[in-house]
Amino acid sequence: MAAGYAEAIVPRSQRDDLNFVRRINQALLSAWKKRVLPEPMLDADHLVDIAVRKERHDIEGGHWEEALKYLTNDLQRRARLNPLGRTIAHGLLVRSLRQRIRADRVFRQSSEIGNKAIEKPVIILGHMRSGTTRLHRLLACDPSFSFTRFHESLQPLPKSRTEALVATSLIRRFMNACNPQLRHIHPVRSGAAEEEFGLHAVSLHGAMFEAQWSVPTFARWSEQRDLDPVYKEFRRLLQILLWRRREPEGRVQLLKAPQFMQDLDSVLREFPDARIIRLERNPSEVVASSASLVWHQQRLQSDDVEPLRIGAEWERKTQLREMRALSALAKVPSSRVITVRYEDTNRDWQKEVCRIYDFLAMPLDHSVLAKMARTLRASNHLRHVYSADRFGLQQ
Repeated sequence: MAAGYAEAIVPRSQRDDLNFVRRINQALLSAWKKRVLPEPMLDADHLVDIAVRKERHDIEGGHWEEALKYLTNDLQRRARLNPLGRTIAHGLLVRSLRQRIRADRVFRQSSEIGNKAIEKPVIILGHMRSGTTRLHRLLACDPSFSFTRFHESLQPLPKSRTEALVATSLIRRFMNACNPQLRHIHPVRSGAAEEEFGLHAVSLHGAMFEAQWSVPTFARWSEQRDLDPVYKEFRRLLQILLWRRREPEGRVQLLKAPQFMQDLDSVLREFPDARIIRLERNPSEVVASSASLVWHQQRLQSDDVEPLRIGAEWERKTQLREMRALSALAKVPSSRVITVRYEDTNRDWQKEVCRIYDFLAMPLDHSVLAKMARTLRASNHLRHVYSADRFGLQQ
């Protein structure tokens, strides 16, 4: 559904809380009943058929097929989606499958893509809500780094860059209209540095799905799946992005996704020479802030969202990620890891940035520091207000 249509049916003055979402749900139900719009189906085979038909190209089988079955089973049986949720889930999964088809086709047609080097990338490693986005966007101010933009993560292989920017802008405006709190919790811009959630989505993997919907069976299965194929595809998608951008050689690749905490062993098998910036924040603050973000996302797409369930799940998820990340880090030489504390960055971000550049043995220009300062002033992350009690957590 286009954001323009959504904004037209509800005046701005009436968009407090979730009134906007309720009106969207009513409009969708009415459109389905009158057969003005087809009711979206979440059957795995149906989604694949749509993607293949739209791309006019077959999709190659693989590890993603089992992931799709687990995910769609949970969406139909456990997620309790409202009409907007069903519509979003249908659109997101079809888009992910179409991106798979395009990626396979592009990679096969352009043999030089596989030669794109990704040497000694810098991994920003930390839990959700630990300051990874802030640091990512600060480092992205330096032209020495290559990074994934929001529009690239949302749609790694659009038909054109203009299509990607327009689609991203519409989606961003629509989601902000649905729940204005989201733009304070995790503000986004089309061209801003963003985590590689969309590259995971092409493999039907990652917290992009778990944070939007209640999909517990899929989540547990994902924690046990073989992730080496996922990260081989992840590297290939990064190479495609570099090839499409035609960036000059020599830039250092920044990688950032909280999902890496859970998957670090497989990440490092694919990028064995990576340098790691490890972010630390008080675990109770991490869990409470993560639960709040997940609650704000899930309540848009389900009318039956339980804060206590979300709190318990993300406390479990955070503990699992911490355990797996520490296990993987124990195998990495200390010379390739630097630890940055959340409160230290709050207190003196320039000092921490200088420590990082010393660790990377990279020069830090005054003009880059000035750009970082402007970026930080424009950020509104600190407006995220939440209560740990609401999610049954202690803080």
